[in-house]
Amino acid sequence: MAIVGAGMAGASLAAELAGEASVLLLEAEERPGYHATGRSAAFWTESYGGPQIQPLTTASRAYLAAQGVLTPRGALTIARDADAAGLDAFAERFAALGVRVERLGQAALGDAVGGLRAGWTGGVFEPDCSDIDVAALHQHYLSRAAKEGAELWSRARLTAARHCTDGWQLELADGREARCAVLVNAAGAWADGVALTAGVELMGMQPFRRTMVQLRTEPAPPAILPLVLDYNETFYFKPESGRLWLSPHDETPSAPCDAAAEEIDVAEAIDRLEQVVDWRIAQVEHRWAGLRTFMPDRLPVYGYDQRAPDFFWFAGQGGFGIQTAPAAARLGAALLLRRAPGGEVDPSPYSPSRKAL
Repeated sequence: MAIVGAGMAGASLAAELAGEASVLLLEAEERPGYHATGRSAAFWTESYGGPQIQPLTTASRAYLAAQGVLTPRGALTIARDADAAGLDAFAERFAALGVRVERLGQAALGDAVGGLRAGWTGGVFEPDCSDIDVAALHQHYLSRAAKEGAELWSRARLTAARHCTDGWQLELADGREARCAVLVNAAGAWADGVALTAGVELMGMQPFRRTMVQLRTEPAPPAILPLVLDYNETFYFKPESGRLWLSPHDETPSAPCDAAAEEIDVAEAIDRLEQVVDWRIAQVEHRWAGLRTFMPDRLPVYGYDQRAPDFFWFAGQGGFGIQTAPAAARLGAALLLRRAPGGEVDPSPYSPSRKAL
């Protein structure tokens, strides 16, 4: 089978499959992980993505820990008085799913986030949140796939995919050709484009630009600062090697592209931070952006296409594709090999068939 895309999605799936199937991994760029995977300020926290993503996140933790790519961080979702009831419901909803959460009052917030401005009166702390070493995890999956016999072709942009009696005939931009029994679409922001090339009905995926900024602040953020998120999803920030990584939690619709940060989004991020803490912004040291691609219902899509039974979807992971990669790859491999998935995650919410409902 051929997997289009060698970012975290394609690399993790290739690693799970390679011991049991012949796998060709096609990457359009010179190096895998150039786009969304290489630009993530990734963290593992069970509430991120919502209750229907939580099973994938929770089921991924043991594997991530075993690879040594997790560093304890803790996550703190903060809110103002007007959102107290919503924050209570947030805590109760995830506690009922088995997530460790602790409701904090205003005094505890001040202890957790130095320089917190007035008006932030409540929070929910998730002690199990961890930073993820994205580069190490991605390289782990690429290395594991290669050791199991998967072949990686870089600069291999798909330009044509013709269905034939025994699968697919593929043509690449540099003139190379390949054949495969199953075509796997793990192309991230380009997933609907791959479907179009293959003559498969589109899923209606939409890429969104997300901005990140690295700041030097005075005082510098303490290393023990948790990941701080706004209940209303207007910012999040965390420390990184003595600097602050900040996002305005923007979601600007975009065509698939090599995304770049816009000045207005950088300015918005800083303005929002200044409403949270009294730190001085000494310098904007770096800015970047990546694309997060969603289905209309904000859930990923894993499974064979109903109308093209040898075309497999493995896309739409939005901003949680890294923290869910191990469980998603195991689930995807089971579905690809037409085995009953294990009991850790129910695949039905992520089925391509839901588009027809």
